[in-house]
Amino acid sequence: MTFLDWGYILDALPDLFRGLGMTLMVSALAILFSLTLGLIGCTLRRSRFKPAGYAVAAYVEFIRGTPYLVQIFFVFYGLPSLGLTLSIFWSGVLALTLWASAFHIESFRAGLSSVSKDIHNASSSLGLRPWHHGLFVVLPIALRSALPSTLNTVVGTIKNSAYLQAIGLVELTFVAVDRIAQEFRSVEMFLSICVIYLVVILGISALGHRLEKRLNRPYAAR
Repeated sequence: MTFLDWGYILDALPDLFRGLGMTLMVSALAILFSLTLGLIGCTLRRSRFKPAGYAVAAYVEFIRGTPYLVQIFFVFYGLPSLGLTLSIFWSGVLALTLWASAFHIESFRAGLSSVSKDIHNASSSLGLRPWHHGLFVVLPIALRSALPSTLNTVVGTIKNSAYLQAIGLVELTFVAVDRIAQEFRSVEMFLSICVIYLVVILGISALGHRLEKRLNRPYAAR
């Protein structure tokens, strides 16, 4: 038996790509929801209503201070005992969303903090209304500053989707582990999913860096 059976890998690709489709679907929904929750949470944390800020801060510390696998199990096994039963798919989406939103909150908060008081004063001197100032001045600067850490969280969301095989979601890692249990070709399977994950992550990172470069172009030294 050769070290790598390329024929076996080719035969397994359709199953792996179906698993990849599930991985991308659950990750895309979690990214969309977590970005929305991150923006809302950041707004609450920076608001003048202190209890909301404390609650968001406690949530962020809880998510960052506990193992992600424990969070998945809490969503899938714990929430039903509280009266909320979700399917495997939506349990995975919720677990990923809760994890990623905590990091997006901090990314957006850091981005907003990068907007100096001089910019606020300039907007006031120009007579901009608060919502004009927030939408057309603060938000573009904050998003540009938060983009690198936001991109890291997006990448982490896709990689963390592999943990969802622990609750039975038939994503990429689940397919590979299932085939290994049946056919004992661990080298081929793990090498295959490593390459697939790497291609996906590098592609997303390249798009993110291209966007970052484009946003930084007006601020480049001339």
